[in-house]
Amino acid sequence: MDRILIVSNRLPIQISKKNSTLQIQPSTGGLATGVNSIHKLGNSLWIGWPGIYLNQKQVDERKQIVDVLSNEKYHPVFLTPYEIKGYYEGFSNNTIWPLFHYFNLYASYDRKNWETYQKVNQKFCDEIIKISAPNDTIWIHDYQLMLLPQMIREHLPDAKIGYFHHIPFPSHEIFRLLPWREEILEGLLGANLVGFHTYDYVFHFLSCVRRILGNENYLGEIQIGSRQTKVDIFPMGIDYQRFSDAGSNPLVQKEMAHTLRKIGKRKIILSFDRLDYTKGIPLRLEAFDALLERKPECRGKVSFILVAVPSRINVSQYQKLKKQIDELVGRINGKYGTTDWTPVSYFSRFLPFETLVALYGIADVGLVTPLRDGMNLMAKEFIATKINGLGALILSEMTGAVQELGEAIIVNPNDQEDIIEALESALAMPIDEQIKRNRIMQKRLSRYNVERWADDFLNRLSDAYIRQQESSQQIMTPANRTELVESYSNSKRRLILLDYDGTLVPFAAKPQKAVPTDDVTKMLRKLSKSSSNEIVLISGRDKRTFDEWFRLLKVGLVAEHGAWIKERSGDWKALEQLSDAWKKEILPILETYADRTPGSFVEEKDFSLAWHYRATEPTLGALRAKELKDNLLSSISNLNLEVLDGNKVIEIKSSIINKGRAAQNWLSKQQYTFILATGDDNTDEDLFAALPKEAYSIKVGVTPSKARYSLPSQKEVLPLLWNCIENEKTRRKQ
Repeated sequence: MDRILIVSNRLPIQISKKNSTLQIQPSTGGLATGVNSIHKLGNSLWIGWPGIYLNQKQVDERKQIVDVLSNEKYHPVFLTPYEIKGYYEGFSNNTIWPLFHYFNLYASYDRKNWETYQKVNQKFCDEIIKISAPNDTIWIHDYQLMLLPQMIREHLPDAKIGYFHHIPFPSHEIFRLLPWREEILEGLLGANLVGFHTYDYVFHFLSCVRRILGNENYLGEIQIGSRQTKVDIFPMGIDYQRFSDAGSNPLVQKEMAHTLRKIGKRKIILSFDRLDYTKGIPLRLEAFDALLERKPECRGKVSFILVAVPSRINVSQYQKLKKQIDELVGRINGKYGTTDWTPVSYFSRFLPFETLVALYGIADVGLVTPLRDGMNLMAKEFIATKINGLGALILSEMTGAVQELGEAIIVNPNDQEDIIEALESALAMPIDEQIKRNRIMQKRLSRYNVERWADDFLNRLSDAYIRQQESSQQIMTPANRTELVESYSNSKRRLILLDYDGTLVPFAAKPQKAVPTDDVTKMLRKLSKSSSNEIVLISGRDKRTFDEWFRLLKVGLVAEHGAWIKERSGDWKALEQLSDAWKKEILPILETYADRTPGSFVEEKDFSLAWHYRATEPTLGALRAKELKDNLLSSISNLNLEVLDGNKVIEIKSSIINKGRAAQNWLSKQQYTFILATGDDNTDEDLFAALPKEAYSIKVGVTPSKARYSLPSQKEVLPLLWNCIENEKTRRKQ
């Protein structure tokens, strides 16, 4: 079985020293609990910071830790206090955490912290490179290591890399506030598979990639050079059996009995979360206060148990939050408490598993209302413990878990009235309705538990990796390039068919700006000077533009995808007798879409029309393009036309012409010993299909194609053509 390298900021353990002996205790948390169950099952190694500071001189202590941890299949990455301060406390928790949870006013943008974040990610990368083997699967977790996938990719280009994001991914409007937004996205795109808890997070990520980097996606697959990154949804589960079985544990039963004796025969509302400003804990307390104010009959009959596990206690924002909660608890207890009833029982400490599960078990209502949360596994744990089916869950609509726990009472965590009404409904909910709701959720959670979640992710990662390997088989290798160059040099009758936009030159926001560079012109002049060569530029461009740019070169020209052709010593002629009468009906449709879509415009050619949207906001452009295409397809059904969906352009032309038919004008005249054709979009597929199988057909971009080979980017086309020129020149001198 191939090994899995699990990589996270922190190892799921606590290390302490007692009498010179290292002691290891498991730590808590969603990631630690969830992934650790997978770690124990398979052939894996977990890589992360061990939570202990050691300097470079403490060689013996480091070796001791490495040896002890290796027995548990852990591998440490040692970090300094300075690195933890800048990378973890600084950039991760003072920049990414607030920004990704929509608390952008809390986010700081300190360049030194960013540089430390880069440095630590590189440190993880160096450690992984040292210990990884060729068949390892590298599974990276969470926002502290977002640069790591691409860093590893640069050193291990064939590695199988997965990344899972455990917190929310924000909308483009929030994410673009980050000064290092491109670097973060490029770092994540180094993975073969990027996973999120919900569709919303996937949508936001794809939107950011499209708007900031300009990379489109097809069904969640993003093309990056010669490879793809798949983005998908994997709602993290829990160790369902562990929680559902916990009620029979004698220690849990003892804890339940103890707490019930203290509470008495009162309804229990349980609020449980880490102490964090994203959790909305003060709002829960204020809602409970308002409930007791307006419903005096609840006083003395309902107890609120608040568990707020401390975190980041040295950060001022958390200290203020702790003080606010302390004051709210004190105010409520002082306002309503009696000698035999304390309205709020407050636990500001870590609770052992048995104690927490006991609270889950006895609670009548679970109140889980974060202002923003990636998933919130505690809501799932609460439901899993309800073996008798009793209890009601109130859940914030801002959690990832709400997608799976739709039978809970869903609330807006910012709406106090909504929470109060939910509390009233939960406390009064009939037993049969509680059971009905909980059984549905339990069935769902038991099916998609944490093991299923991990298996699902790893299986999809393997699928993405295999697809990557298959698509890479079409990419031109150095050997393929050498073969092509040698074949060129050995041939005396050559036909070279070259697309223009996206092949010889990169795309421009407006087509008229994509003028041929000096390098392109020089290369075409060199190629066309050879008596062995027939050079044809074959494009969707209009003939007037092509004449202006290339009339001084001895090359053949094809305009409007084959509507017009011009041999190197002739004049323009129409390939078919075409009519343009249809444009009167279609042009107003395109103009309407241009008016409705800022940045788009209509280009009118002799026998075709094009709607360009390269300068349009990407999401709007993609939406309008789909609408326009659907509109056009219904409008041209009887007009003998076709709609071409090109690179940021929708074009309408006669269906009887295409680049393949245009190429036949040259293919039919003589036998060529060398044929080369290059193109980058769907309009070039007709050209590739028309060529003999021995031709060197090359698709620019790694997408499914009829071409024999592909080049990852437009930048590689000219160097290949120059290689042909230089190799032939060298041969002549010999």
